[in-house]
Amino acid sequence: MTLEEIKTAVDAGNRVHWVNSGYVVTRDDLGQYFITFMRNGSAIGLTGQDGTLLNGEPDEFFIEESAADCHEVL
Repeated sequence: MTLEEIKTAVDAGNRVHWVNSGYVVTRDDLGQYFITFMRNGSAIGLTGQDGTLLNGEPDEFFIEESAADCHEVL
């Protein structure tokens, strides 16, 4: 995902993860985006100080599938 795709998904209320489901992209009240490790609340910025370079590879970010999106094959 690109930086803009991640921000758009988070702003739309989607749960965006980095690498695995333990890391979630969050947005604070000031509009800053973070990669937060949910077990202990530790966080780093979504980007470096330049605001454009992701702290992670674009293909490591993904949107969580909702139960409605999952289809069981019988």
